[in-house]
Amino acid sequence: MKFNRKYTGKTGLFWMLGLTSLLLVGCDAASDTAKTSTVKTEPAAASTVTPAAAPVAPPTTTQSDVTQQDKPEVVMYKSPNCDCCTGWADHLRKEGFTVVVHKRDDMEAIKTRFGVSQKLASCHTAIVDGYVIEGHVPAADVERLLKERPEIAGLTAPGMPMKSPGMQKVGQKPQGYDVLAFDKDGKATVFHRY
Repeated sequence: MKFNRKYTGKTGLFWMLGLTSLLLVGCDAASDTAKTSTVKTEPAAASTVTPAAAPVAPPTTTQSDVTQQDKPEVVMYKSPNCDCCTGWADHLRKEGFTVVVHKRDDMEAIKTRFGVSQKLASCHTAIVDGYVIEGHVPAADVERLLKERPEIAGLTAPGMPMKSPGMQKVGQKPQGYDVLAFDKDGKATVFHRY
């Protein structure tokens, strides 16, 4: 950058400091907005699915602080009007996961993109560390999946089991359904029976 003579010395220094201050204030405001925005709405016509960066979680003082920091972000796609999906996201957050929600009107396209067949489908689709989590899979099963790292595409709780996280009262134990592990060809096996 070439400066004129009138911007040298003290005048130039003040001019540069003022410009730098304006830039820093703008960056700080943009990062605060990014930190507080966890729900994203995307247009239905999007041709690809790309998870957005999650906001920075505030530090906690619990004993499981290290465990919570080690959990990868969960990116969830849901219909804008589905409340049980929101309940499932809250269940994961309670268990220490960061959940980023994308409200979508094209859930069939999302399921096709991530290889979820109609017989394995539920109301929402999530991605965590490369695995697909379809529907009301309990956080304990997600944690087990991330610990064991089997060679599968993901987990599903097909349909909408009535006694699953997000479908029942908070704090009740899941019961009466199976969480299935499925591969990229859609072949499923029981991962956990409730």
